[in-house]
Amino acid sequence: MPDATPASSFSMPDKPALEGLEDKWGTAWEERGTYLFDRAAATKANVFSIDTPPPTASGSLHIGHVFSYTHMDLIARYQRMRGRDIFYPMGWDDNGLPTERRVQNYYGVRCDPSLPYVDGYVPPLEGGENHSSKAADQVPVSRRNFIELCERLTAEDEQQFELLWRQLGLSVDWTQSYRTIGDDAQRAAQRAFLRNIERGEAYQADAPTLWDVTFRTAVAQAELEDKEMPAAYHRLAFHAPDGSDVHIETTRPELLAACVALVAHPDDDRYKHLFGTTVTTPVFGVEVPIVAHHLAQIDKGSGIAMICTFGDVTDVIWWRELDLPNRTIIGADGRIVADAPAAVTTEPALAAYAEIAGKTVFSAKAKMVELLKASGEMIGDAKPITHSVKFFEKGDKPLEIISTHQWYIANGARDADLRARLLQRGKDVNFVPEFMRVRYENWVGGLTGDWLISRQRFFGVPIPVWYELDADGEKGRVIVPTEADLPVDPASHTAPGFDESQRGVPGGFVGEVDIMDTWATSSLTPQIAGGWETDPELFDLVFPYSLRSQGQDIIRTWLFSTVLRAEQESGVAPWKNAGISGFIVDPDRKKMSKSKGNVVTPKGMLDDHGSDAVRYWAASSRLGTDAAFDPQNPKQIKIGRRLAIKVLNAAKFVYSFPEPAAGAGITEDLDVDLLAELNRVVTIATKAFDDFDHARALETTEHFFWVFCDDYLELVKERAYGSATPEGQASAVITLRTAVNVMLRLFAPFIPFATEEVWSWTHDTSVHTAAWPVVPEGAPDPTGLLPLVSEALISIRRAKTDAKASQKTLVTSATISGPAMLELGLEDLQGVGRIETVTFIESDTVSVSDIVLAEQPAVEA
Repeated sequence: MPDATPASSFSMPDKPALEGLEDKWGTAWEERGTYLFDRAAATKANVFSIDTPPPTASGSLHIGHVFSYTHMDLIARYQRMRGRDIFYPMGWDDNGLPTERRVQNYYGVRCDPSLPYVDGYVPPLEGGENHSSKAADQVPVSRRNFIELCERLTAEDEQQFELLWRQLGLSVDWTQSYRTIGDDAQRAAQRAFLRNIERGEAYQADAPTLWDVTFRTAVAQAELEDKEMPAAYHRLAFHAPDGSDVHIETTRPELLAACVALVAHPDDDRYKHLFGTTVTTPVFGVEVPIVAHHLAQIDKGSGIAMICTFGDVTDVIWWRELDLPNRTIIGADGRIVADAPAAVTTEPALAAYAEIAGKTVFSAKAKMVELLKASGEMIGDAKPITHSVKFFEKGDKPLEIISTHQWYIANGARDADLRARLLQRGKDVNFVPEFMRVRYENWVGGLTGDWLISRQRFFGVPIPVWYELDADGEKGRVIVPTEADLPVDPASHTAPGFDESQRGVPGGFVGEVDIMDTWATSSLTPQIAGGWETDPELFDLVFPYSLRSQGQDIIRTWLFSTVLRAEQESGVAPWKNAGISGFIVDPDRKKMSKSKGNVVTPKGMLDDHGSDAVRYWAASSRLGTDAAFDPQNPKQIKIGRRLAIKVLNAAKFVYSFPEPAAGAGITEDLDVDLLAELNRVVTIATKAFDDFDHARALETTEHFFWVFCDDYLELVKERAYGSATPEGQASAVITLRTAVNVMLRLFAPFIPFATEEVWSWTHDTSVHTAAWPVVPEGAPDPTGLLPLVSEALISIRRAKTDAKASQKTLVTSATISGPAMLELGLEDLQGVGRIETVTFIESDTVSVSDIVLAEQPAVEA
């Protein structure tokens, strides 16, 4: 949409500077509505819609956010200038574990749902970052008080995030904002879940569950992170009926009471004769079978392993595929449960179990080793090793696997048809770069279980169901609300068909207290932002979206889950294109992340160097490639700042020449070739942007800009001042102004503040709503004159430098050699070189010789 501010409001300053441009133009864009989505004028064919990543509103943004969000904004700005109707919302992912942890640390509290609500509650801390990270230091508060604190802090964080995004120059339509904890988002997430239930895609099951003992919540497969941890192999003796022993090696002797079998590879000749026989466990004397399975590793440990319920995810596979019993001994608190498994029956065995009951996994391991040594069933000393252990990506303790009752959504792990459809949806999306598609396909192909979406936490979207209680108070039939009643919180809202007095009593109902995994909401960002089911007209305009822009580390979570929900609800891919940014790495090429402690927050960089400089740094890296960043020496940012300053100063210099009279045209061969070269740049930059290769567009434009400043501008400067004919002067000035006009638009996506500032000196509209430059029909191709003249200019400069003379030194005579075409630029070379007499010799190569410098006046001592 056009702006209406007259140019006189922003006249050309005496000394252009970058300082203050973010505030100046940020305010102007907001007042003018420069980036508003013009829904009334939009058509489906012309809309370019962006599924913006909602950043987690828990703490501060980091340099990686600036990197990937700039990549997204470059495309938005380019497409806007191509005349597309841009739908570019912003969301805030403000529910889930990260928010809860931040609230616990910030306010010094933890949630205890058993406590009553306190009106006007004042937390013990305000801004106590990490001062109360231990549960023992945190004051328990009611669920409602805790949620209120979560809402308060996320609202404050979101305000700071928005200010930073505005400072960076994101061309977001801020009227199209949402929160993943807001009513609209909750309504969309609960509606999708109810439809999952209706279609049979959502179900409950008792199953082994990855469990974080710190947060006391289930964790999905997509939220896992592998870390190398120290451990030790313990060699244990299991006893065969004939009196012989079978030795296994394990890193988890504390799970011996949970052992249900021994397993070896079916091709392992050492153990083939034992398959189908039994042994008894050390210390506990429980009889267990010896079985074969292809996942057993012949070269690991002794080649035969104990299967426990559950030590790792391989145990889960063995347990399920071999139909073994469940003897789980680890509880939700990460401690050994009080009651021994039913298979542990003898008095000595029960006494041994009593010694580990109630202990943490660490303490139980130490006690179990002590018992094994005392019985003589541990062979030799433990052998230290390092191995990979699974963690919750937000947690700081290894995950355990316990048996729990949870909600799941089908994701193709157990449904071959759904898996095939999800793979096809991946093929329907244009991944940039293409190799990122393989990561998506590998994830889909490697799924081992359906999507566990229930979380035993507090601040999130409630799972919208109640349970009917039978005469004994046991849970029975699942009760669901109507879509018209959404959003609901079963913990406080009454189940349909009941009254509140029936809550928790036999024959009544009980509400579900679990919340949804945060990805269960974030996976619906296209639906939430687009008004799915609440604004059909808008949703039809924007869905499927044109672009999903995101980091590579969340392909398995956000990208996959969004494809899944779109397939389940609409049977299509949610977007046409997926632009995947690389990682930011430190000078040692290590990925920057909060967990590694090497993350850099961007606010200081934006303040110190300017937003255009930081955007330039981000834009210099292609999608999918990692970018090294050294906060102590940000070279690329400094180069970007130099470029932005040069744009201001070069444009001011060009605009210092009076505009030629109407009717004047471009008559000089060098000027024609300069614009022909610029047309080539426009063609390359346009093709690069169409291919989502912003770095190529920047590289091409920047190279031309420096040739323009260092060579062309110097070459025609004298002519522009009036040293030649009036026609030659007008030709130079028109060419200079035309080139600046085009280059400002080419640079606008990258350095929006500097380009808007310069544009305002000659226009009463925004450069960001101006048309992207196009090559005029019938425009001539470059002749090669400009590169030849530039090469000759370099030779003239070098000759003066070698003579230790100033570039302003007059030259009495010189000989310039080169292809015949070079003669067309002799007049400008003569002017910039201050050469009185030029002799031209046709040659295959360019050279400058026989330079005679004018005598310099003697300098008095």
